[in-house]
Amino acid sequence: DKTAFRDKIVQGLNERGKDLEAISKYLIQQGSRVSYRRYAETLFDILIAGGMLAPGGLLIEDADKTKTSRADVSVFTTPDDVVTMRTRSQIFERLIRQYKYLEKSLDEEMLKVLTFLKGFSDEERARLATFTFLVISTGLVTPNILTSLFHENLVEEGISLDFATALFKTWLSEKDFNSLISNLKKAGIEQRLPELFPANKRSPEHLESHFRAAGLGPIADYLKEQQNRAITKELKMELKKKLANGNDVKEIVLYVKDYMKKKKLAEHEVVVLVWSSVMKSVEWNKKDDLVAEQAIRLLKAYAPLLAALTTQGRSELDLLVAIQNYCYDNMQFMKVFHKILVLLYEADVLSKDTILKWHKDGHSPKGKSVFLEQTKEFVEQLQSAKEGELTRAFVTSLK
Repeated sequence: DKTAFRDKIVQGLNERGKDLEAISKYLIQQGSRVSYRRYAETLFDILIAGGMLAPGGLLIEDADKTKTSRADVSVFTTPDDVVTMRTRSQIFERLIRQYKYLEKSLDEEMLKVLTFLKGFSDEERARLATFTFLVISTGLVTPNILTSLFHENLVEEGISLDFATALFKTWLSEKDFNSLISNLKKAGIEQRLPELFPANKRSPEHLESHFRAAGLGPIADYLKEQQNRAITKELKMELKKKLANGNDVKEIVLYVKDYMKKKKLAEHEVVVLVWSSVMKSVEWNKKDDLVAEQAIRLLKAYAPLLAALTTQGRSELDLLVAIQNYCYDNMQFMKVFHKILVLLYEADVLSKDTILKWHKDGHSPKGKSVFLEQTKEFVEQLQSAKEGELTRAFVTSLK
């Protein structure tokens, strides 16, 4: 039975002391004599916790106190530094290399063991976190084992967060951030990191504060980016509705301004999003000569919206670069760029200083030579004219 198997394995391990090579050879030899398929769970309980685990994580002690039911060498008796723990994980590697069928069993074991975190000491959890990093990063187990961290009782008591934090710190001290996120994506949990926090501590501010204090800035930045993506997606959807319904421009301005304030969005990011939404709000004519008229009509109507979101120089320049990129990416607008530029100058969306900055060194490389040539005459007039002296006749001629 399982108890007899435990006794045999524990005795064999303890007889070999801390000779890891001897331990590996012993375990491989035993696999040819005893069915590891049948006793895989008990085997991995011993190698991780030192003995058989009861539900909840407590070790099952033998009623006969003269018997030794705990192995001297296990994950739980190994210091939590990566170098030392790697010597233990290599025992698992050799065993699984010899008995490939144990790979799935180790996955199942880790899923179980992580649900027992509450039953382990702080020291044992720290050691298990280092071991978890090693077995996931070396491919011994799938990152799916981390789904166990979302058990409600572990989350609400802060155990899941503490364990994940220790795991992430170890990971980023040994490997890069992209490899961590890649594994979280494989497990389907890269969007669920806030769920590691107790329900009353999931505000964006709390998440960022926790990870930055733990020295996990890349994770804090990643979560912030996720949050921003969700926010901008919501804004895009609402803008799409309002533009499709033909809502009054003043109403849209109020909505966007209010949304920016509530979500603490930067104006220079929002104006680019609004530009994109406006340009997606219509179906463009297939004929190039009619596209220009259609674009000018549309932008005349929504210029007040863009003007309300360009109160800063950076917002103007980011918008102008976004327009340049749009006209380059959508070839039918290549010849319309200068007309849009002039229109938005007239509508007080783009200032003289911003246009000159863009023309000098603020432009994108996309279509650079074409667009600089298109706007050359207008820019020269801006440079030579005193404030307010650019004649309407000249502006009209460019349009």
